[in-house]
Amino acid sequence: MSADTPATGDAPAARTDGPAGAGAGAEPAAPVLPGTDAPIADGELVVLTDRKGRRYLVTLRSGDEWHSHGGLVAHDEIIGSPEGVSVHTSKGMEVTALRPTRDEFVLKMKRGAQVVYTKDQAMIVALGDVRPGCTVVEAGAGSGALTLALLAAVGESGQVVSFEHREDHARIARRNVTRFHGGEPTNWELVVDDVTAALSTRTAHRVVLDLLEPWDVVAATAEALPPGGIVVAYTPGVPQVMRFTDTLWADGRFTDVRTSETLVRPWDVDGLAVRPAHRMVAHTAFLTTARRVPRRADGGPARRRRKADTGGSVDWGATDDLRVAGS
Repeated sequence: MSADTPATGDAPAARTDGPAGAGAGAEPAAPVLPGTDAPIADGELVVLTDRKGRRYLVTLRSGDEWHSHGGLVAHDEIIGSPEGVSVHTSKGMEVTALRPTRDEFVLKMKRGAQVVYTKDQAMIVALGDVRPGCTVVEAGAGSGALTLALLAAVGESGQVVSFEHREDHARIARRNVTRFHGGEPTNWELVVDDVTAALSTRTAHRVVLDLLEPWDVVAATAEALPPGGIVVAYTPGVPQVMRFTDTLWADGRFTDVRTSETLVRPWDVDGLAVRPAHRMVAHTAFLTTARRVPRRADGGPARRRRKADTGGSVDWGATDDLRVAGS
């Protein structure tokens, strides 16, 4: 199964956290890095995988049980065991318990907004040069998937500030980030506000925009980024890419504007049967990056000649008027 494809076979009858109320007062265990040589502890998150590749995210509580279509497993059968232990349900279904990777957690966590999957997370971190010590402003937070990737990239010496204008999405993002980390990270700030008005009051090394209309915050992004800073926009459609790109060039404080998309093709390898998988993780979104520079009058670079310079430009106001008139 591709890392970017939602896990299949979620059992409708599965309960991931045991009987209602059982263990409800216990504190979650501090997160343990997968691959750490330590037994699985009470309160830890684990991902249970059956032989068909179906995955279930479970918070272990002593005395609780995990129920699914394939039977039940007592949490105490897993607690105290080494990572990777296999146990059998009451109906004989075998499941393997591992500490979840960030990717596995994202695939199974609760969602409000559509999440940014692994292939785009990785490219955002790479193209944005997000490294330890960076201060990153993210807008919006969505369900918190990209937030988790940014927090991992900036490390304890960096900071992530996530803007989200919807209160319901902010609650889900906070729950997911807190659940994965075992508490709210000290280097994360979640702001429930309109980023357009608030961004210009911030200073950041990087700005990541996951917004419907990122061109509306280009001017504020230029205020938040010192020269040399990087903006990355995650947009699903070509018209959004065009308008965002034109707005960056028109602002006069950005250069090296580039757009790309990432495609992932998994392969099935089974002995001599080796072939591309039937399903491919193709287009999810476009990533547009740009570097902040001084204006030309302040010593910045000359604007690179573009095809649009010889063929006119898009009249976005007229385009919007036509769209409204036709709706």
